[in-house]
Amino acid sequence: MKKLITLLALVASSMAQAWTIDGLGEFKFEKLNNQVYVMHGPLQNPNAINRGFINNPAFIDGDNGLILVDPSGSKYIGENVLAEIEKISSKPIVAVINTHAHGDHWLGNHAIKDKYPNAKFYAHMNMIKEAQYGEGDRWIEVFNEMTGGKLKGTVPIVPSYSIGDQDTLQIAGQTLHVHSPFPSSHSGSDIMVEHKNSKTLFTGDNGFNKRVGRFDSASSMHNNIEILKFAKSLDVETFVPGHGQSGNAASTIDPYLHYLSTIKQEVAKGYEDDLSDFEIKPIVVEKLKDYEDWSGFEDSIGRHVNKMFIEVEDRDM
Repeated sequence: MKKLITLLALVASSMAQAWTIDGLGEFKFEKLNNQVYVMHGPLQNPNAINRGFINNPAFIDGDNGLILVDPSGSKYIGENVLAEIEKISSKPIVAVINTHAHGDHWLGNHAIKDKYPNAKFYAHMNMIKEAQYGEGDRWIEVFNEMTGGKLKGTVPIVPSYSIGDQDTLQIAGQTLHVHSPFPSSHSGSDIMVEHKNSKTLFTGDNGFNKRVGRFDSASSMHNNIEILKFAKSLDVETFVPGHGQSGNAASTIDPYLHYLSTIKQEVAKGYEDDLSDFEIKPIVVEKLKDYEDWSGFEDSIGRHVNKMFIEVEDRDM
């Protein structure tokens, strides 16, 4: 009898122990409300320690299955995400939604597909097209360089179901409303997913908290500002950003919206005064000194000023 009790205690202890990354700590799903759980990932860029895990995988507890949003950036990470989910629920994953084409959010599809081959994978049509033309392989190559080859064995699993602005999905007894008024904001394939049942909005990388986003040629900082304003107009109580802590609009949406809006305001003002982007940068840095502790601020602020300068200039032509 004592041996049985000891064995059960060991099993319970093993189940309770969260996924641990040396040097970064424990990672497990936090319950935000009655149906939504989020694992808040590290805020750094991909590196050998975090193995490319930097986003916020989340799931919705449906009537007869789970809906997973952005299962993270590799097969290995996806397997650990699954292990943590299984400590909470024995329900199968019936659907996966990818919010955009950046690999840190969807390359974990591989692990989900392996375990739940009948799950349906959803994404914006632009993401599906990019993935079909090699975007996943490109991200694997980039992340392997950044992590020292930690994405070995990961295969891109391209979503099969296209979703776009104002689409409504009925999955596992849940109502999901898709918002994509500006597919080109953080990337060229952005969606936000509103879970009507719990009044939760998954912003994807339209939203960041304590970390700044990246903007490439397919993105639009102006649109990112507008989509965050739009997010605040929705009947939503809980916001899940692509990176950083979840919360209400004041704690989760407003800080990044202020960051982007300040860059827009100061760049537009400097542009009217015939200043160059490098002359505007120190003005912006001073205005945003409260953001100096945000991950990526020092490395990105110059690029963000330049990106906004180009957008302001294009709009003036």
